[in-house]
Amino acid sequence: MSKYDYDGTTSKKGGKLEVWDMLSIILLLLTLCIGIYFVTIFIMPNSALNPFPPNPIDPNATPTATITQIQPEATWTATQPALLTETPTLLPTFTLEPSPTPFSLVPATKTLTVTATPKAAFSASFKGIDSTIIHPELGCKWQGVGGTVVDANNADMLRMTIRLVGTYNGKSKNELTVSSIAPAYGKSGFEFFLGDVPITSKGELYLQLLDQAGLPLSDNLYIDLSKECSKNLVLVRFVKNP
Repeated sequence: MSKYDYDGTTSKKGGKLEVWDMLSIILLLLTLCIGIYFVTIFIMPNSALNPFPPNPIDPNATPTATITQIQPEATWTATQPALLTETPTLLPTFTLEPSPTPFSLVPATKTLTVTATPKAAFSASFKGIDSTIIHPELGCKWQGVGGTVVDANNADMLRMTIRLVGTYNGKSKNELTVSSIAPAYGKSGFEFFLGDVPITSKGELYLQLLDQAGLPLSDNLYIDLSKECSKNLVLVRFVKNP
């Protein structure tokens, strides 16, 4: 028998397959319709298709707040807290220490010897002069301190340190210089420039002579300044004491 010959059995099987195909298509269409139905209800819950629509809400309605006053309990009674009575604490008492009795280790019959304060190695003299003697080109537009350092035989002492400390025209000063750097005053000459407008001050600046180790060789020697052009240079002469 040829493969193209059809009998009754083969025709029957082909008919069953067509029926199942139709049922499958119908089931898919039904599922799709149910899905569209539920999506429509989800998107528009207030539509006519929803058998259980939610309570209608007016989108333009303004919500009103309902204020419910809180009522105290029927048995609530205001009570005043009891006042606490503070009991004072007594401060501890202090016993005074016995006062010391002065006494002296020096016998009454012995006379104390007073030791004299050592004299500074150098002393100084001051004099106000016209600055044009040293700086003729500046006239009265200058004020400062300058001078020399000599030994007991009036020989110039070079490379001695001089310090200027204090306040000038409201500004603090703490400057150092060395003798022999201002030869216009002499071989051991030194100088401090203060300002270009002379002022008057009393004891606001002092000079001190120091050795190479920075130890003082003189007392603090306070100087006075004058705004007069004839005294705008304070001339200083340090002299070694014999």
